[in-house]
Amino acid sequence: MPNLRIEQVDGEAAVKDWQHVHNLIIPTDPLSLDDVRERVRRNRLDVAYLGDVLVGCSTVRPPTDDTSTATVIARVLPAHRGQGFGGEIYAEGVAQARKLGAEVIETIVLASNTDGLRFALAHGFVEFERYVLPGDTIAYITLRLA
Repeated sequence: MPNLRIEQVDGEAAVKDWQHVHNLIIPTDPLSLDDVRERVRRNRLDVAYLGDVLVGCSTVRPPTDDTSTATVIARVLPAHRGQGFGGEIYAEGVAQARKLGAEVIETIVLASNTDGLRFALAHGFVEFERYVLPGDTIAYITLRLA
């Protein structure tokens, strides 16, 4: 498999690439560039490229002072799924979460993202909670690594 390059979001081009992937995969909660800039201050955001081609992105929400749980979300553009890239992006996210002190790993998948849900279940996650944001009709599924 060709080498995937995973980089921390740093700079406007990476902010735009991260936003593009997020908004394509999570159409129920599109983020503005300002939203992404705010998230990069509190979370670790990465983008993944195959050469110069954008493949996906990830979010690592670090553990807080009162919990040892981190959230790791890997997103892969539909044209690049099924090639192992999600596993690479996810593994990098978990490694970053562990460096930040995470003992428990969770992820969140939009219920309509059947590929993402299948990926999470295949990687040892089990459903923990479902919730619907105000005004939405599609649930988010929180899964915890067993």
